[in-house]
Amino acid sequence: MHTTEGVWLTITDYSAYKKVSISTIRRHLKSKILQSRVEEGKYFIYVPNSEKVKIKEEEEILRLKLEIELLRRQWREAREELSELRMLVDLYESNPHKNTTKENPPEIPAHL
Repeated sequence: MHTTEGVWLTITDYSAYKKVSISTIRRHLKSKILQSRVEEGKYFIYVPNSEKVKIKEEEEILRLKLEIELLRRQWREAREELSELRMLVDLYESNPHKNTTKENPPEIPAHL
């Protein structure tokens, strides 16, 4: 048994990992289909290193999916902001100031 290369999961964790019912896992434990150990009346099921790698890959895929969704949201927000800025530029350029002639700036008082 190479227990140092894998992980030991509780029945509940193994059920969630394999997406099978707890009763099915208990039947497999009773039939000795799964490698297990009992500590203080609690069963632990061995998951080999190759499956442990699969767990890490699934976690990485989930992390990347969440990152993609965040980037999509940021991209949408940036597009909306760009659209609003373009609208403001169009409004500004279509309504020039009433006084189009250049005026001299106001004189600065001498006592300053």
